[in-house]
Amino acid sequence: MPVPVPPLGTFDHLPQTKEDLPWADLPTVDLSLYSNPANRLALANALITAVREKGFFYVKNFGVSAEAVDRQFALCKAFYDLPLATKMQYTNPDFAKGAFNGYMPMGRVVVDPNTGLKDKVEVYNIPSTSVLPDDVASLIMLPRKTTEFSSDFAHNHPEPVADSVAEIEGFVRELQTKIIEPLLTLVAIALELPEDYLVKLHTYDVKSEDHLRYMKCGKYSPDENARLAAWVPGHTDLGSFTLLFRQPVAGLQIADPVTNEWKWVKPQNGLLTVNTCDALQLLTGGYVRSTIHRVHPPPIDQQHVDRLGVLYFSRPHNHVGLATIRESPVLRREGYVKNPFEASGNPVPTMEEWTFAKQKWQRTGYLGPNSASKEVLPGFPEKVYT
Repeated sequence: MPVPVPPLGTFDHLPQTKEDLPWADLPTVDLSLYSNPANRLALANALITAVREKGFFYVKNFGVSAEAVDRQFALCKAFYDLPLATKMQYTNPDFAKGAFNGYMPMGRVVVDPNTGLKDKVEVYNIPSTSVLPDDVASLIMLPRKTTEFSSDFAHNHPEPVADSVAEIEGFVRELQTKIIEPLLTLVAIALELPEDYLVKLHTYDVKSEDHLRYMKCGKYSPDENARLAAWVPGHTDLGSFTLLFRQPVAGLQIADPVTNEWKWVKPQNGLLTVNTCDALQLLTGGYVRSTIHRVHPPPIDQQHVDRLGVLYFSRPHNHVGLATIRESPVLRREGYVKNPFEASGNPVPTMEEWTFAKQKWQRTGYLGPNSASKEVLPGFPEKVYT
């Protein structure tokens, strides 16, 4: 039975910028080849090269329709069109402790110390293991979640998100099965591990901090943009993979791993932007790269609009320890046998411990006056990149 779809209107993407920017030269992985097992080794080698050399790459033919993606952008826009007082009802009371599900308002930090100008970034995070009522779960033919998750991720949403929970759940399930699991399988093949080795650490129905994000970077005036180094400062992501759906307002930049120069990531029709993150870097002892990235003020011809984003963050199960994978012959041969925690002799955190330690730093301290460097956990220094 199809998922009921409430009317939202259409979502029109902005035309591409006409500015000639220093675009990053990123590889593209074609997931249409994945269905044939004979192609997987070559595809795995291409992917592992991409995540080692760049950390960012494009994916094409990933099996999720443009219409489904545009529906999520429409939901994103509808959420941010709500009055601030309504959105504020969905802020997380444990925000300062590193919690992140729910609404995060703008104005947390000063982005221009000379004028006191504050940030205009808003975030709404939806946990992927949100509990669905029995009648809603049956509509999309999904099993009822176990009671283990009910106290962890019970989550209320405002309209129109509340009216579209089943649709959002179906969308996230597609991301998991059509994109995340194939990518994890290919990395496992490249590491000469059993194909399902990493997939087993990321199964959907085991507690994790996976989440879908609706993000809005509000526009500034041209004069304000000229003074700003970034709308969102340079950082790395926490988990395994981040999926960034087409954001026609250019702004994403990566720090080129070879030259350290900031390069723009071009939003392209039909392509999904993906980056590897901290958890995979830790699990592979640094063999896989978690690349630094930021959101820069858009080019001049796109500075008149807000920048909306739909992103999905995939993370290992909360209980997974982030020690280097000893079973990989590749990591042993190449000498990637210790991550920073192991090399320093400090305890190796679980994914849950790592998530909330770094998230707390990001939420409460990493943009403050003492943000240059901090040991987020013993043995792991972090810093803001500009």
